[in-house]
Parts: sequence; structure tokens; C-alpha cells
Amino acid sequence: MLAVLGFATLGSFMLLVMRKYLSAFTAIMLTPIAAAVVAGKGTKLGDMIINGLDTVAPTAALLMFAVLYFGLMMEVKLFDPISAVIIRASKGDPARICVGMAVLSLLVALDGDGTTSYMIVCSAFLPIYRRLGMNPLIIATVAAMALGAISGTTPWGGASTRGISALHLNATEYFVHMIGPMALTSLAIIAVSYWLGLRERRKIDQEKLDAYKLEIASGEAFQKVEANWRMWFNAALTVLLLVLLVLEVADLVVLFMVAFVIALIVNIRQIDDQQELIKRQASNAVPVMMLVLAAGVFTGIMSDAGMIKAMANAALQVIPDSMGNLVPLFTAVLALPLGFFMSNDAYWFGVVPVLAQSAAHYGIDANEVARAGAIGQILHMMGPTSAPLWVLLGLVKAELGDFHKFALRWGVPVSLAYVAFAVGTGAIGVV
Repeated sequence: MLAVLGFATLGSFMLLVMRKYLSAFTAIMLTPIAAAVVAGKGTKLGDMIINGLDTVAPTAALLMFAVLYFGLMMEVKLFDPISAVIIRASKGDPARICVGMAVLSLLVALDGDGTTSYMIVCSAFLPIYRRLGMNPLIIATVAAMALGAISGTTPWGGASTRGISALHLNATEYFVHMIGPMALTSLAIIAVSYWLGLRERRKIDQEKLDAYKLEIASGEAFQKVEANWRMWFNAALTVLLLVLLVLEVADLVVLFMVAFVIALIVNIRQIDDQQELIKRQASNAVPVMMLVLAAGVFTGIMSDAGMIKAMANAALQVIPDSMGNLVPLFTAVLALPLGFFMSNDAYWFGVVPVLAQSAAHYGIDANEVARAGAIGQILHMMGPTSAPLWVLLGLVKAELGDFHKFALRWGVPVSLAYVAFAVGTGAIGVV
């Protein structure tokens, strides 16, 4: 009963959002509440919602200060020199622009923090896309796939760290076998980006492209930015922030709060001007926080009502005993839909241990289950419970339903390719 109700809830949410019957904010809250009432757990709704909010509150605070920090950096044009270098290298060709964007997305995803990665990529490429009239959903799609493939696989990225912790694994033993599949998937993402760039090249008027190439050649395509001491200070502060993020010197929210306060004081001296900047950036930060908190309601109800566990158990029952050796492969395939709809905490601490326990009955190493589970991170980064996604959608000014219609056409095939690469390289076994 709970499993059926859980799948029905997920399907209803997708339908409501993609058909635009409800906004993402209302749909992500109303569907699990309705499901909990149907399941007879209406009296426990308050506790379940609070539990869900407790899990995402730190993330909501982090995203608010990250948006404020990078919003300030964009206003002071910190990333404009990066855009200029990319524009020169692309020579105005949409295919090259998309490939450059994919490479940058893959590189910054090594940082492990989704919000930071999306901010950097969008800062560098959104002005170019808007100038040529290219589809900004390409940025969102490729950036999400890159973050899922790299940050979702590396032991320091957050997602796999949960799996390594929950299953008590050795990080090196887990990761060494995933380097090959991760690299091949990165190439697949670059190939998809090139194809999307070719499609954009055919759509854009040739005269417009020629005019843009002339602007690049003459230097008119770049905004001249004065490299004063504040520019160097901002660059040094941002690099230091990224280093501290990777080293995990302090909680991310603390690092972003302190960095924002320092950047605000250095770049904007007048108190009235500081308040005006905060008001401007609040229009970007508040919607993100609302959606993250709503996603917490979704996962809190789905987890505490038992629907997620019931869905995982129902899926496991599909495997006959004679095919027990395929548990890692089944885990990888199951990771795609579950990763899309579930928070990483619920998935890695609630579902993956159950799958690992089932695999152990057939003598299968838990490392294979963890590797298989990481493959679902590409679609997780595209799902409604991925907090950084809401920042990304705010940056490219896109609705969740429109993003899903575009992104899933590429995210699903690349995820399936990731499964094939993992099987082909022996990262997960099928014998």
C-alpha cells in the first residue's frame, strides 16, 4: 500500500509540475501531504514536516549566503575576465562555447559544492548565451550532469561520502574503480554539449553570428574591467573561500557568511548602498530558500511515513533469487528514479544500506552497491530535492517543469551510459 502510494505521489508531482497545473513550490508540498492523509498518518504531519525542515534548514541558510556572496561578486564583475578568455577561445562558435562550458562545469564540479559550481559556470557563460540568443537550459542541463558525474562520484563530493560512511567502506577502494567510468561519462557529457551546440549553431541567424565574430575580433564583445586592488582582493577572497570549502575548515554556511560580510565591507562602503545590494540579491535568495524548505517537507513526509522504504523494498522483490548476482546492476538502475526524487540523506542512509544488505546475501561486496548508488547522482542533481538546482534555475530564469522537459532527454541517456561504463570497466559486477 505504502509503496503504491509513494510511486503515485512521485508521479503526481511530476505531472503537476511538468503540465504546469501547480508551481513547484506548491506541488512539492501538497502531494506528500495528501499522500500522508490518505495513508492515515494525518495526525503525524506536524512532526514529519518539522523533521524534514530540520534536515534542510542548514542548507537553506547556506544557499542564502552563497547567493548573496556570488551575487555581489557578479555585480563587481569579478568573473568578466573569465568570460572574455572563453569568448576569445570560442571565436563565437556556439559548438565551441557549449564544449567550453562543459569542460568548465566538469572542472569546477571537483570542488564538490553545487551552488559554487553553478554560480561560477553561469557567471562565465550566461552573458554569452544571452548575447547570441542561445538556450540557457543547455547551461542548466550540462552543469547539472557535470556536477552529478563528478561531485556525485568523488569521495569528497558529499553524496558518495554518505555511502562510504553508511556502509563503512574504504574511500580509496571505493573510488579507484570509479575513475574510469567517471572519465568516460565526462566525455559523454562533452559529446552531448557539442551536439547541443551544433543544434544552436543551426538555429542562430548566420548574420548575427558573423556580427558577433567581428565584435570578438575587434574586442567590442568584452566589457573592459579595471583590475584595481578590489578586483584582486575579490579574486583572492574567492579562491581562499574555495580552498577552505575543499579542506572543510568550517561549516559551509559559516564560511559563506564570513566571506560575504568581508566582501560587502570591502566593496561597498556606504551602509545605505550595502542595504540596497542585500535587497536586490534577496529577490534571488528568498525564492531559493522557500523551495529548499518545501523540498524538506517533501522528503520529511515521504521518509517518516515509510513510503520511501516501502518503495525500495517493493523494487527489491522484483529480483528473483536466481538473479541475485545482478543486485549491483539493479541498484544502479534503481538509483536513477530514486536519486531523482529523494534527498541524499534519505537515499544513502535509508535505501542504500537495505540494498547492500540484500547484496551481501549473494556474497557481493558493499563497494559495488555504493558505486552503483553513485550513478544516480546525475538525475539527483536534476531532481526537486537537490537544493543547488533551485539556485541554478533562478540564475537561468527557468521553471522546473521546462527544465525537466529539456534536461531529462539528455540526463537519462547519459545516466544509462554511466551504468554501461561501470559494468564495462568492472566497477560493478554482473557475474
